[in-house]
Amino acid sequence: MNLLSAGLSGFALGGSLIIAIGAQNAFILRQGLIRSHVFTLCLICALSDALLIAAGVAGLGTIVSQTPFLISAVTLGGAVFLGTYSLMAFRRAAKPGAMVAGAPESLGLKAAVMTCLAFTFLNPHVYLDTVVLLGSLSAAFEGAERVAYGAGAAVASFAWFFGLGYGARFLAPLFARPAAWRVLDVVIGVVMGLIALGLLWSFLSGG
Repeated sequence: MNLLSAGLSGFALGGSLIIAIGAQNAFILRQGLIRSHVFTLCLICALSDALLIAAGVAGLGTIVSQTPFLISAVTLGGAVFLGTYSLMAFRRAAKPGAMVAGAPESLGLKAAVMTCLAFTFLNPHVYLDTVVLLGSLSAAFEGAERVAYGAGAAVASFAWFFGLGYGARFLAPLFARPAAWRVLDVVIGVVMGLIALGLLWSFLSGG
């Protein structure tokens, strides 16, 4: 596997995890809609993900790479985890709801930053997604390919948060419709489902 393939693998997995609809994304969407502290908040979210991904790739991934059994366990666990996320996305698609971005008033910079940090670090899934899942699966890569994998996942976070924050003003009319969330959740379900199947195949084939 070359650097580009490794980077794209990280980008695909990181992207499929980060775009799951949640409190953090709703907050960034709201701030984007009212055009308040967008750059600062998007940068906080993206850098937080990048730091956690780097910690996982540099630390946990190295430990797991020395234990083949753990690699297999994490691969199977990742398949189950992503498969579950896929089913949840399809379930949401079956009963979509319009996003309520919040009132039009704007938070001060300090309050907005603290709120953003709370949404980021008080969410247990951020650690499971970045440090545990992305970090552990990086054990399938060596040297520069592992760095490319982690960089790809980090780039996905930057692309998503800045795209969401600055694109929110254009998406507001569209995502007032439940049908739009149905389409997005179907896409999320398909992407995560395909990655889960890939991990399951890797586990069953022993590599």
